[in-house]
Amino acid sequence: MSTSTSASVIEGAEVVDSFDDLGVLAFTTGRAAGSFGTGTDEPIREVMARWSALRAFVGGSSARLATATQVHGNRVVEHVDSWLGWLRGEDADGHLSLAPGTAMAVTVADCVPVFLAHPSGATAALHSGWRGTAARITEQALAQFRAHGLQASDIRMHCGPAICGKCYEVSASVYAELTGRNPGRPTKIDLRALIADHARVMGVKQISSSQLCTRCDNYRFYSHRAGDAGRQLGVIMSRS
Repeated sequence: MSTSTSASVIEGAEVVDSFDDLGVLAFTTGRAAGSFGTGTDEPIREVMARWSALRAFVGGSSARLATATQVHGNRVVEHVDSWLGWLRGEDADGHLSLAPGTAMAVTVADCVPVFLAHPSGATAALHSGWRGTAARITEQALAQFRAHGLQASDIRMHCGPAICGKCYEVSASVYAELTGRNPGRPTKIDLRALIADHARVMGVKQISSSQLCTRCDNYRFYSHRAGDAGRQLGVIMSRS
């Protein structure tokens, strides 16, 4: 696969510049790169060609690419460095690697792609919709970092493009599940702000969030609320 073809995966992407000095590549693909989900009417060969382009972009045949069937839970899978290829796991919404060279990807379309990077080279990618946020998947990942002696105060977190608080209305019961307060009516909520609050309580000090909304900026990203079947990816990999 040509370099230009593999580089097409970041066409229209939001790249997390604040991770650059850590040697960490993190980005959320855009509509221009095409859908990475299998729920559209596109021929599967076209979708798989995009996945092949992603693998080429992160290292080709010598790369490790970890993904999983997502279930809106809080399970975070930890990956070692003793394998090569494309790993497709089951029933997980987060990935964590202590070793450089492991690319990890989550599929999103309104849910929040959460990226975590530690100066040691440890990284994580999380899929956090309202269920994952209520299940505290970000806190689960941070606890797993801590279990390896990596403190939250040293971790940088970025919440990528997702549906914004002005566009995202949930039922009273969902709002109560997320906040502990029942407003008695459908209410809007900002998932990225809530995730950031959870991370701060855990000790994370360096937090950034995308200003892009998948619904407001639907020309650039897929949005489930806008009726899109397509899915973009949140990808992270420590290069060093």
